[in-house]
Amino acid sequence: MNISKQHLQQAAAHGLLSREQAEALWAFLQQQDEATPLFQLTHILYYLGGMIAIGAMTLFMNLGWERFGGGGLLLISLLYAVAALGCSRWLLQQQLPIPAGILATLAVCMTPLAVYGLQSMLGQWPVNTHYQDYHRYIDWRWLQMELVTLAAGSIVLQRLRLPFLVLPIAVTLWYLSMDLAPMLFDPEYVGHYWRQWVSLWFGLAMLLLAFWVDLRSRSGKDYAFWLYLFGTLAFWGGLSLMNSDSELNKFIYLCINLLMILASAVLARRVLAVCGALGCAGYLGHLAYQVFRDSLLFPFVLTLIGLGVIWLGIQWQRHEHSITGKLRASLPAELQALLARRH
Repeated sequence: MNISKQHLQQAAAHGLLSREQAEALWAFLQQQDEATPLFQLTHILYYLGGMIAIGAMTLFMNLGWERFGGGGLLLISLLYAVAALGCSRWLLQQQLPIPAGILATLAVCMTPLAVYGLQSMLGQWPVNTHYQDYHRYIDWRWLQMELVTLAAGSIVLQRLRLPFLVLPIAVTLWYLSMDLAPMLFDPEYVGHYWRQWVSLWFGLAMLLLAFWVDLRSRSGKDYAFWLYLFGTLAFWGGLSLMNSDSELNKFIYLCINLLMILASAVLARRVLAVCGALGCAGYLGHLAYQVFRDSLLFPFVLTLIGLGVIWLGIQWQRHEHSITGKLRASLPAELQALLARRH
């Protein structure tokens, strides 16, 4: 629901609240917007600058940095982290939580480089290993860097309570799921079969963690967003990359994607709907180009299905309150409170 100042003024004109209450309420909503990520130019500049700075020290770091040696990399990463945390605390004092969260995230993102520098000092890496490979190649030897990053991210998140800090934690969990596969299973089979299963189960676990964080959150801050995003990508990606010649398995895949869309409506998480819709589109493409390749009736049947979905949407809109009321009445109290906050 989009509320403007004009809406509050109209409510005051109809006697629903006084003009003083309307002004006070508008001031309160503006304060909430300043702390909530929105699609505004100021916030776009915050995140663009933050991602450029984070990318410079992670994804786009070139091989020239290897000249500093392990000790140099460790020292530089620590200085970066201390400076970023100091700036983050200062921004918090200035009531600027979004840029504060971005700089705190930059500090956490320096952890893998610091661990890599320490490992290089101790001679744990082969001569031809480079830090840049951490973001490009899957290897179980990155586990020390990932575990320390998870610990550092959790500590900083506990201290500063800034939702954007969940981003490096979620990314690291995603990396961890991929790097665990060659360590847990025979590398000869990992690339062909087990990696998809590890991604699927790890993604599902991350989604359950996100749901648990959602239930535990009482501050109004969205700590679960990045967990939902990367959990969905890991789960849906592993599921979609599995090959099967069974039409029953493909139909089950469709049903799972439909459940993801339904879950997105309940939890108000769009990433579930986007991936679920892509999965449904992929299944329909399979029907069109494989099962009913030369069928003249398939386009007409598909059209009727589409119209039926629209009709279901109309019926849902008409009876949404009564249906959701009955469904929510049977849910646990914590889940009812979560749904009330999301809607």
